[in-house]
Amino acid sequence: MYRFALLFLLFLSACSGGQGPPNDVENACAIKRDRPSWFRAMERTERRHGAPVHVQLATLYQESTFRPDARTPRKWFLGFIPNGRVSSAYGYAQAIDGTWDWYRDETGRRGAKRNNFRDASDFMGWYMAKSREMNGIAMHDAYNQYLAYHDGHAGYRRGSHNSKGWLLSTAARVDARAKRYQEQLQYCS
Repeated sequence: MYRFALLFLLFLSACSGGQGPPNDVENACAIKRDRPSWFRAMERTERRHGAPVHVQLATLYQESTFRPDARTPRKWFLGFIPNGRVSSAYGYAQAIDGTWDWYRDETGRRGAKRNNFRDASDFMGWYMAKSREMNGIAMHDAYNQYLAYHDGHAGYRRGSHNSKGWLLSTAARVDARAKRYQEQLQYCS
């Protein structure tokens, strides 16, 4: 019976698919050692779309803390009855339904999944390339790329972020983290 239970647990863990976050999310070299496939995906995205690895990494950290099943908080009716979620954002990149569909239609990647790191990285690079194209934001500018990522291309163009002090602070943290990751990545193999 013990062997059966152990085999069943191993089977379930194999079927669960996604990995949890890396052990040390503050250190880009540790993430690279822990998840080499993630870095291959981000390097591919950088070649394809021009989004630097350190900017992708900092944005992914902010959006999901590297959790494949990340979702926005629930809304509650009368304080205790679940009533949907704040938005449809889901997965590593926290892409909302409409933007994810736009990405899949435009790139032809109909099978892309938001809880797949490679797909999330490609989405993020595609979106950042759109931000450069539509709003003139440099790919290495983590601060403004994050503002456009959060508020959307039209929201960024309107300057909606300027009235959100909390968002400006968050973008500054993303920028600082991107710079820290960039520096760390210079010293790891």
